[in-house]
Amino acid sequence: MKLWEKSVQVNKDVESYTVGHDRELDIYLAPYDVLGSMAHITMLETIGLLSKEELILLLRELKEIYKIAVDGKFVIEDGIEDVHSQVELMLTRKLGDVGKKIHSGRSRNDQVLVDLKLYTRDQIHMLVDSVSKLIDVLLSQSEKYKNILMPGYTHLQIAMPSSFGLWFGAYAESLVDDLQLLLAAYKICNRNPLGSAAGYGSSFPLDRQKTTDLLGFDSMDYNVVYAQMGRGKMERTVAFAIAGIAGTLSKLSYDACLYNSQNFGFIKLADEYTTGSSIMPHKKNPDVFELTRAKCNKLQALPTDITLIINNLPSGYFRDLQIIKELFIPAFGEMNDCLQMVAEMMSQVKINENILDDPKYLLIFSVEEVNRLVLEGVPFRDAYKQVGLDIEKGKFSHNKQVNHTHQGSIGNLYNGHIELLKQQIVDQFSFNTVMSAEKALLDSID
Repeated sequence: MKLWEKSVQVNKDVESYTVGHDRELDIYLAPYDVLGSMAHITMLETIGLLSKEELILLLRELKEIYKIAVDGKFVIEDGIEDVHSQVELMLTRKLGDVGKKIHSGRSRNDQVLVDLKLYTRDQIHMLVDSVSKLIDVLLSQSEKYKNILMPGYTHLQIAMPSSFGLWFGAYAESLVDDLQLLLAAYKICNRNPLGSAAGYGSSFPLDRQKTTDLLGFDSMDYNVVYAQMGRGKMERTVAFAIAGIAGTLSKLSYDACLYNSQNFGFIKLADEYTTGSSIMPHKKNPDVFELTRAKCNKLQALPTDITLIINNLPSGYFRDLQIIKELFIPAFGEMNDCLQMVAEMMSQVKINENILDDPKYLLIFSVEEVNRLVLEGVPFRDAYKQVGLDIEKGKFSHNKQVNHTHQGSIGNLYNGHIELLKQQIVDQFSFNTVMSAEKALLDSID
């Protein structure tokens, strides 16, 4: 059954080609399609397009369908085009003509828009939780190993003293910035497109503020044409935020692989998180970080992939937009898997506390010596030349102690400020408002 089909049946090859993977991907959207329908029909009752009795019947049945969907038992039957058609079919089977009334004042265009936004904000909530937990792991490790020095590099040449406190903390703060970008994407996502119908509104006196409040959106997408234009733009914006997180994890994974190698020996991954070789019995491979690096590099391509789909589309709806689902929906699970695995790995990593005992790292203290001479009154350029000449003559020595006290340095990590900034950003998502609205909608007939 197709909602649009009348007297002529579409060619089967065309049907298969145009539906593509939509039916399997729509399973992810099923609970959100039901929530959107519950809000829509609640609004329809207030403007006289449904009776109170019809609304109660529909809400009760939709609540049952919602339970089926969240339990993972929702199925789109053979011959049914999409999740919207399946939900309407299930209602009409139970309620007859009453079930046919839920589509008044909307199109599948604004249905899928609201489904994707409800799904996306739920998935962003999941990512925020996972990013926040990884930040906590990194800050905890930063504090634990804040006094353990390690080499810092520029151009992959030993450069200046760093510390594990700085290394762990740097990735924590990077993820905090990634949360800031995710918050911006969330704000764009959390606006209500419902009521835009096919992209040009409706002659029914729809109350779009009503559905906005019922679904816990921050606001509506005010202009109905823009609401439809937001399809693809929202996904691309969120994809940029996902790519930011992926970029941080990819860099961290590269560091972990490098530092775990015997040539560096800075860290040691827990044995249970490494894999072996079929021929070399000594191997303990960092496969998890290597795969994380590859997965995250793939995720960084997501904004470009979406851009290339929507790049040359004028205003209005086009079927091209359907393909975005195939790229966008799986990205959340992939990103979350990486976050959870990295959090486990980083919480178990072992640190080499004696790296700088190796004399090859002595020269990283050259700047420390220059600065010491400057503090004694030697002009900087003279101090620089003096230390440089000592190095050339093989006469340089240092006690391998550092005294960095400014904000964000080895001796003053500012981890508390990073934690505070993280919490300030997380609080701005206002997930409790969304959860309360959805709960109130589901409890509306109890």
